[in-house]
Amino acid sequence: MDETPEWELPGRFAQVLPRVAGVPTRRSRGRDGVVPVGWPRQVRPPGAPGWEDTAVTWLFDLCPPGYRSHAVLHRFPVVLARMTHQHVSAAVAAARHGYGTARADLSALAPPSVLAAVLRMYEHEGTRAAATERAVGLVEEALGGTRWEPRL
Repeated sequence: MDETPEWELPGRFAQVLPRVAGVPTRRSRGRDGVVPVGWPRQVRPPGAPGWEDTAVTWLFDLCPPGYRSHAVLHRFPVVLARMTHQHVSAAVAAARHGYGTARADLSALAPPSVLAAVLRMYEHEGTRAAATERAVGLVEEALGGTRWEPRL
Protein backbone atom coordinates (compact mmCIF):
# COMPACT_ATOMS: atom_id res chain seq x y z
CA MET A 1 0.00 0.00 0.00
CA ASP A 2 1.39 3.36 -1.06
CA GLU A 3 1.25 5.91 1.78
CA THR A 4 1.93 8.92 -0.45
CA PRO A 5 -0.77 11.57 0.03
CA GLU A 6 -2.85 12.23 -3.08
CA TRP A 7 -1.64 15.83 -3.31
CA GLU A 8 1.97 14.56 -3.68
CA LEU A 9 1.24 12.23 -6.62
CA PRO A 10 3.07 13.11 -9.86
CA GLY A 11 -0.05 13.80 -11.93
CA ARG A 12 -0.80 16.86 -9.82
CA PHE A 13 2.31 18.56 -11.21
CA ALA A 14 1.84 17.78 -14.91
CA GLN A 15 1.32 21.46 -15.73
CA VAL A 16 4.22 22.65 -13.58
CA LEU A 17 6.58 19.95 -14.89
CA PRO A 18 6.28 19.53 -18.66
CA ARG A 19 8.33 16.29 -18.51
CA VAL A 20 5.78 14.53 -16.27
CA ALA A 21 3.12 12.18 -17.67
CA GLY A 22 4.64 11.87 -21.14
CA VAL A 23 4.39 15.56 -21.99
CA PRO A 24 7.53 16.71 -23.83
CA THR A 25 9.98 18.93 -21.98
CA ARG A 26 10.03 22.59 -23.01
CA ARG A 27 13.53 23.49 -24.20
CA SER A 28 15.04 26.69 -25.47
CA ARG A 29 17.54 26.88 -28.31
CA GLY A 30 20.58 26.99 -26.03
CA ARG A 31 23.08 24.22 -25.35
CA ASP A 32 23.77 21.88 -22.49
CA GLY A 33 26.86 22.75 -20.47
CA VAL A 34 26.51 26.53 -20.88
CA VAL A 35 25.77 28.66 -17.83
CA PRO A 36 24.85 32.35 -17.65
CA VAL A 37 26.46 34.97 -15.43
CA GLY A 38 25.28 34.44 -11.87
CA TRP A 39 25.09 30.64 -12.08
CA PRO A 40 26.00 29.13 -8.67
CA ARG A 41 29.42 27.49 -8.65
CA GLN A 42 28.12 24.68 -6.41
CA VAL A 43 25.83 23.48 -9.22
CA ARG A 44 27.13 21.71 -12.31
CA PRO A 45 26.07 23.14 -15.68
CA PRO A 46 22.72 21.96 -17.06
CA GLY A 47 23.13 18.76 -19.04
CA ALA A 48 26.32 17.70 -17.25
CA PRO A 49 26.18 14.28 -15.59
CA GLY A 50 24.52 14.59 -12.17
CA TRP A 51 23.79 18.28 -12.55
CA GLU A 52 20.25 17.97 -11.16
CA ASP A 53 21.61 16.22 -8.05
CA THR A 54 23.99 19.13 -7.40
CA ALA A 55 21.13 21.57 -7.98
CA VAL A 56 18.86 19.76 -5.51
CA THR A 57 21.59 19.62 -2.86
CA TRP A 58 22.31 23.34 -3.27
CA LEU A 59 18.63 24.30 -3.21
CA PHE A 60 17.97 22.29 -0.04
CA ASP A 61 20.96 23.99 1.61
CA LEU A 62 19.21 27.35 1.06
CA CYS A 63 15.86 26.25 2.54
CA PRO A 64 14.75 25.71 6.11
CA PRO A 65 15.75 22.20 7.30
CA GLY A 66 12.14 21.02 7.45
CA TYR A 67 11.85 21.18 3.66
CA ARG A 68 14.03 18.05 3.40
CA SER A 69 11.29 15.97 5.01
CA HIS A 70 8.84 16.50 2.13
CA ALA A 71 9.06 13.75 -0.49
CA VAL A 72 7.47 15.92 -3.17
CA LEU A 73 10.46 18.27 -3.09
CA HIS A 74 12.87 15.37 -3.60
CA ARG A 75 10.83 14.00 -6.50
CA PHE A 76 10.24 17.28 -8.32
CA PRO A 77 13.33 19.52 -8.32
CA VAL A 78 11.58 22.32 -10.20
CA VAL A 79 9.00 22.55 -7.39
CA LEU A 80 11.86 22.69 -4.87
CA ALA A 81 13.42 25.48 -6.95
CA ARG A 82 10.17 27.44 -6.93
CA MET A 83 9.81 27.13 -3.17
CA THR A 84 13.47 28.03 -2.65
CA HIS A 85 13.01 31.07 -4.87
CA GLN A 86 10.08 32.21 -2.71
CA HIS A 87 12.10 31.64 0.47
CA VAL A 88 15.13 33.59 -0.79
CA SER A 89 12.90 36.38 -2.14
CA ALA A 90 11.47 36.76 1.35
CA ALA A 91 15.00 37.14 2.72
CA VAL A 92 15.68 39.93 0.19
CA ALA A 93 12.45 41.68 1.20
CA ALA A 94 13.33 41.31 4.88
CA ALA A 95 16.78 42.85 4.35
CA ARG A 96 15.26 45.79 2.45
CA HIS A 97 12.65 46.33 5.14
CA GLY A 98 15.24 46.07 7.92
CA TYR A 99 17.52 48.57 6.20
CA GLY A 100 14.65 50.97 5.64
CA THR A 101 13.43 50.89 9.23
CA ALA A 102 16.70 50.46 11.16
CA ARG A 103 17.30 54.15 11.88
CA ALA A 104 13.82 54.73 13.25
CA ASP A 105 13.67 51.46 15.17
CA LEU A 106 17.18 51.45 16.63
CA SER A 107 18.18 55.10 17.12
CA ALA A 108 16.96 55.13 20.74
CA LEU A 109 18.38 51.67 21.49
CA ALA A 110 21.92 51.81 20.14
CA PRO A 111 24.70 54.38 19.60
CA PRO A 112 25.31 55.73 16.07
CA SER A 113 28.35 53.48 15.57
CA VAL A 114 26.20 50.38 16.16
CA LEU A 115 23.49 51.69 13.84
CA ALA A 116 26.12 52.24 11.13
CA ALA A 117 27.35 48.66 11.59
CA VAL A 118 23.79 47.34 11.37
CA LEU A 119 23.18 49.26 8.14
CA ARG A 120 26.42 47.87 6.66
CA MET A 121 25.28 44.38 7.68
CA TYR A 122 21.91 44.88 5.95
CA GLU A 123 23.69 46.12 2.81
CA HIS A 124 26.00 43.12 2.78
CA GLU A 125 23.32 40.52 3.50
CA GLY A 126 20.82 42.15 1.15
CA THR A 127 23.34 42.13 -1.70
CA ARG A 128 24.21 38.49 -0.98
CA ALA A 129 20.54 37.51 -0.81
CA ALA A 130 19.80 39.30 -4.11
CA ALA A 131 22.66 37.43 -5.84
CA THR A 132 21.36 34.16 -4.39
CA GLU A 133 17.86 35.02 -5.59
CA ARG A 134 19.18 35.48 -9.13
CA ALA A 135 21.12 32.21 -8.97
CA VAL A 136 18.07 30.31 -7.71
CA GLY A 137 16.04 31.81 -10.56
CA LEU A 138 18.60 30.57 -13.09
CA VAL A 139 18.60 27.06 -11.62
CA GLU A 140 14.80 27.11 -11.62
CA GLU A 141 14.80 28.04 -15.32
CA ALA A 142 17.32 25.30 -16.13
CA LEU A 143 15.28 22.69 -14.25
CA GLY A 144 12.33 23.80 -16.38
CA GLY A 145 14.29 23.13 -19.57
CA THR A 146 15.87 26.50 -20.39
CA ARG A 147 19.38 26.39 -21.88
CA TRP A 148 21.69 29.25 -22.78
CA GLU A 149 23.99 30.11 -25.66
CA PRO A 150 27.67 30.86 -25.00
CA ARG A 151 28.59 34.54 -24.98
CA LEU A 152 31.90 36.16 -25.77
